[in-house]
Amino acid sequence: MYGVVVTGLLGLLVGSFLNVVVWRVPRGESVVAPPSACPRCHARIAWYDNVPVISWLALRGRCRRCELPISWRYPVVELATGLLFAGTFLLVGWSWEVPAFLYLAGITVCLTLIDIDVHRLPNAIVLPSYGVGGALLALAAWNPGGTADPGALLRAAVAGAGLFAFYFLLAVIHPRGMGFGDVKLAGVLGLYLGWVGWSAVGVGAFAAFLLGGVFGLVLTLVGRAGRKTSVPFGPWMLVGAAVGVVAGEPIARAYLDALT
Repeated sequence: MYGVVVTGLLGLLVGSFLNVVVWRVPRGESVVAPPSACPRCHARIAWYDNVPVISWLALRGRCRRCELPISWRYPVVELATGLLFAGTFLLVGWSWEVPAFLYLAGITVCLTLIDIDVHRLPNAIVLPSYGVGGALLALAAWNPGGTADPGALLRAAVAGAGLFAFYFLLAVIHPRGMGFGDVKLAGVLGLYLGWVGWSAVGVGAFAAFLLGGVFGLVLTLVGRAGRKTSVPFGPWMLVGAAVGVVAGEPIARAYLDALT
């Protein structure tokens, strides 16, 4: 329980930072300077007005100085990140995998929101994730004080390259339906899915297309989208990867059992 609480609180803090990332990175701005300020009166946000969720509630969703409304999305992102971090700890427990999967949870939040907002997956986040994710998974494979698992790391590398190649082929065949941001993200997600296992790779990849297709169909049926409407696919890749990580093995087993 202690670990769940700690990672949940960490997630709240990270979620506050991710709000900055989601706003600034697509605009090519620094995420560390200048300090956050009100866009209307330009008053800098004091530390006591920047406590995740609590400050927004205390201020009733308004700037302390000019009372400009503050979007409800800020506390929602903070709370969602906290819950996602806590859920990640429940999934992997006390292990060297925790840093790797907390990092995945963090980029899942910011890439999902950025892709929804601007229909883009910034290289500034995706490309460094190869190095960061790979290094953290390598640490988990080394497993200081425990039993090393180089096979999992090799499987992760093969799955990452394979999923990248698969999406690259789709982008070449149908460039209007698949962006190269999706291709680059596929390699990162392949690393994590491969680490979990081949069942996770298959289920995670398939779930992205299934869920994204269902969402697009629903939008079309309710008149919110047409054949030429661009729907960001990155969020569905991330959701599909989550399905693969959490439930890839039981889903694959149930599917194979149904065939026999």
